[in-house]
Amino acid sequence: MKLLIRNLPRSTTEAELRALFAEHGAVQSCSLVIDKETGGSKGFGFVEMPKPGEAKAAIKLLNGLDIAGSKIRVKKAEAKPGSGTDD
Repeated sequence: MKLLIRNLPRSTTEAELRALFAEHGAVQSCSLVIDKETGGSKGFGFVEMPKPGEAKAAIKLLNGLDIAGSKIRVKKAEAKPGSGTDD
């Protein structure tokens, strides 16, 4: 299950994000969205967890968590139209 994590502090690293979710289960992939012009984080990213039960537990436990003064928002990522995954 692919999760969207929003409102991350821009100082958060991929390693920190992966470690946060790994506490709740296996993490298949983890990526922060990076601003092409500045090279810095845009404040959101994606985590993919292969086991839906673990992903749902991570959503429940981490949504609203305060990280460095920012309450992160965690939810299931919606499939992009035309991506072939949901149409």
